[in-house]
Amino acid sequence: MLDAPLRRLIDPPLDRLAGVLAGVGVTANGVTLGGFAIGLLAVPAIAWQQYDLAVTAILANRLADGLDGAVARRRGGASDLGGFLDIVCDFLFYAAVPFAFALAERANGLAAAFVVLSFVGTGSTFLAYAVVAAKRGLTTSLRGRKSLYYLGGLTEGTETIAFLLAICLFPQAFQPLAWLFGGLCWITTATRILAGWRAFRESPDGP
Repeated sequence: MLDAPLRRLIDPPLDRLAGVLAGVGVTANGVTLGGFAIGLLAVPAIAWQQYDLAVTAILANRLADGLDGAVARRRGGASDLGGFLDIVCDFLFYAAVPFAFALAERANGLAAAFVVLSFVGTGSTFLAYAVVAAKRGLTTSLRGRKSLYYLGGLTEGTETIAFLLAICLFPQAFQPLAWLFGGLCWITTATRILAGWRAFRESPDGP
């Protein structure tokens, strides 16, 4: 929901930093994979209840996620491999953080499982829509230039990162926050299913 307006604020400084990185030979895929590796450090940090370190890892991961596309554009444009790596690393990272809370406290297990299940709903509807949109030649630049069609919803990347940061800043509130955010994810899933039903129920060549 907040991704589109946020992009207008963060794209200019990210583009400037990307120019510096591209100028010294840093590749977009290197930024993606490096950011993913750093982000995964949040898992042992949370498991050991070092939540401040987890917040740092999450923020570093998100910075890299914003930079990789900007670096790609500086180096000639986004590639199919880059788009593939970006989305795979994002989805794995998103699921890894709530999983880590189950490692930290056994009592968090059910709520963590619900959030991960909810991410399957949002992720599968997002990717399924993108596949059919690509088949039909549909594009959008509302959330910046992307390798995939980005279908919006109530819980997009910005809201997900806010949730991940919130559960690290307030770990004692993990369970209610997880149930709340998971519920919001299912609203996103439902609206995406409806959007796909409306957009794809007829053949692109006619009824």
